[in-house]
Amino acid sequence: MQVEGVAESSGEQQDVVRDGWAGVFPVSPTGADTFRAGPRRSAPERSFGGAVVAQSLLAAGATVAPDRPAHSLHAYFLRAGEASAPIDFHVHRVRDGGSYSTRRVTAEQSGRAILELTASFQVAETGFTHQVPQLAAPEPKSLPTAQEAAADVQGALGEWFAQLPRRHPFDIRFDGELPRVAASRGEAAPPRQRFWMRSLEPLPDEPLVHAAALAYASDMLMLSTSLAPHARAVGAADVAAASLDHAVWLHRPVRADEWLCFEQESSWAAGGRCHCSGRLFDRAGRLVMTVAQEGMVRPLGPR
Repeated sequence: MQVEGVAESSGEQQDVVRDGWAGVFPVSPTGADTFRAGPRRSAPERSFGGAVVAQSLLAAGATVAPDRPAHSLHAYFLRAGEASAPIDFHVHRVRDGGSYSTRRVTAEQSGRAILELTASFQVAETGFTHQVPQLAAPEPKSLPTAQEAAADVQGALGEWFAQLPRRHPFDIRFDGELPRVAASRGEAAPPRQRFWMRSLEPLPDEPLVHAAALAYASDMLMLSTSLAPHARAVGAADVAAASLDHAVWLHRPVRADEWLCFEQESSWAAGGRCHCSGRLFDRAGRLVMTVAQEGMVRPLGPR
């Protein structure tokens, strides 16, 4: 689906085809329940898994009645995607019931599946309401931007902070020191982190667009928490890391271009795998999304 109000990049940077949301949201129909997303980069680069999840959700949602917002998705990452190549999405209409619709999506590149996703959509209903986790976090605007955080950091870590706005279309404000900062000093840290985020661009009012933006964000930085107790960081030369399977529950409609607080932690790692989870709150402290993820985390060579 082509999203109104999100402009494509002018391509001023030679290695960028479409930056920001313009590289994620244009998922266009190519046939009966088939869709395509164009490349995000002109130079070879591994696709970000959250972008493929978001695009798969957009493809699935395009085959569902608009009065049924997405409430959950489950995805398996099968192969690494390539950001310089288009992705094709094949949607299977599993079921349309009285209250729920289920879709299965296969994302392919060069005829090979890179992701399998199942998504569920529900007619809006009223019901019992409660919430156990509570949000206790400083105001987002009291925290430094990624650029401000990078100002006093040198080397690879400073470059990582500086490149965050290019890699992910969110304004991200970290609450406290990130585990990867401790890892840069060779120090272990607790397996958790927290940050506020909101879209760098205003987004249209369509609920599916905001659900897709949250699906994108659900894969951001999550695996980093699993490496914190081991003084390692995703992207380091001595670590191999990748998402394996991913589950997202969307609890209530919310705008991704307003401040949201993402708490992430890792409860377990062993045998080259890890488990991570996350909770996303809105500014009023309401729980709006829960995430669970299993990933591959392997040490490479002696430390």
